[in-house]
Amino acid sequence: MVLFSLTATHADLNLETVARLSKGASAVASRSTVSPPLPTRSDDTTADGEALNGSVVLATCNRFEIYAEAATDRGLEAAREELLRNITAQSGLDVDTVSQALTLRRGPEVARHLFAVGAGLDSAVVGEREIAGQVRRALITAQDSGTASPGLVRLFQAASRTAKEVGTRTALGSRGLSIVSVALELATELSVDRDWTDTRVVLFGTGAYAGATMALLRERGCTQVSVFSGSGRAGEFVAARGGTALDADNLSAAIADADVLIGCSGSDRRVSAEELAEVRGPEPRPLIVIDLALSRDFDPAVDELEGVELLTLESVRLAAPEEAAESLVEATRIVDSAAHEFEAERRSRSVDSAIVALRRHTMSVLDSEMERVRARHGCTAAAEEVEFALRRMVKQLLHTPMVRGRELAAAGLQEQYVNAIEALYGIDVAEPQLSSAEAGCPAHEAPAHEMSSREDTAQDLSA
Repeated sequence: MVLFSLTATHADLNLETVARLSKGASAVASRSTVSPPLPTRSDDTTADGEALNGSVVLATCNRFEIYAEAATDRGLEAAREELLRNITAQSGLDVDTVSQALTLRRGPEVARHLFAVGAGLDSAVVGEREIAGQVRRALITAQDSGTASPGLVRLFQAASRTAKEVGTRTALGSRGLSIVSVALELATELSVDRDWTDTRVVLFGTGAYAGATMALLRERGCTQVSVFSGSGRAGEFVAARGGTALDADNLSAAIADADVLIGCSGSDRRVSAEELAEVRGPEPRPLIVIDLALSRDFDPAVDELEGVELLTLESVRLAAPEEAAESLVEATRIVDSAAHEFEAERRSRSVDSAIVALRRHTMSVLDSEMERVRARHGCTAAAEEVEFALRRMVKQLLHTPMVRGRELAAAGLQEQYVNAIEALYGIDVAEPQLSSAEAGCPAHEAPAHEMSSREDTAQDLSA
């Protein structure tokens, strides 16, 4: 199995394009339902015609990334094209634009990039902790929709462990900075009155960023927060977090009376400059508009209105402070080390499966032959001597293939080894599957299936 990723972030593209790519993100992954690995054909697809074994989509306010697993190394391009077709269908962009916008990573680069993302090293606000939770939720969503293959589950579990280690062992993110907190700091600097106690805020959206925004507003002493949701979830949101729910009938009045508007909804409908100007009236109050939605909740032209200051994700990125160099160096070292260990384990796992399959195949042949000996000679001392000698011979014959497997895995040539075992002996080397119970927690430190798999492998190799 081959891991690869397709990524588009704030560092490479404008946020408008990233937002277009993210449209229908959940549908992109769900169109590639995972089933147990099947024997591959000469055209590099599985026996049921699928080149893609699994996928996990990570879509945030400034990135759209897909992590996927192809059936074979040669079938990676077919799997990539399958994902590009899905993204094209959902985004409305043409396939050439989608292909050029997404960066392809494969091999060790996949883990290294995801681990850096989860640790906050690739964020607009370096060291932010919110992204770690988004990585965990991306895996949970993929598991719920049935698109998370075993290899992807292990990848995201390792990313969560790495993010936790970076948070524990470095000062990176210790100030609690996030996209939301930096945006509110910018708004504070622009305000005539820097005290949020009497500030009237209208918050658009009820998702994760809206929740984080509400929490940070409370920390700043802001209690006059009204919430609007086009999907009608404002009442449920304020019941859990406080504030006042708005609907279409009282939204305009709340906007006219507001000091700050914060957009976190990412809905298809934007508030236009004309609409905002009409609502504010002929003698408008000074207004700060914070647009944190990737697809924009407000028309950029609102920045041209009298008395309006517009803050966007780009404003946040430019204003985000640099973290301490020492913490960044240590965090990068942790990420690099974790990615190296993950790749080494992945190579070893594929070789372990091949070695176990080879040993079981060989011992099965031996057991069949011993059944014939016992049928002819009974359980005699001679039969026991023959069995003992044959088992010693088989163990010696397997020693060199086992050693070579380890050496090839260390050199990154594990796939050639597995292919050779399958071709020479007709063995299907299938990777152990995760049960739903075993794969339930994406941040679990030591999944049960990994422990049992390792114990089985150790027993097989030491027998």
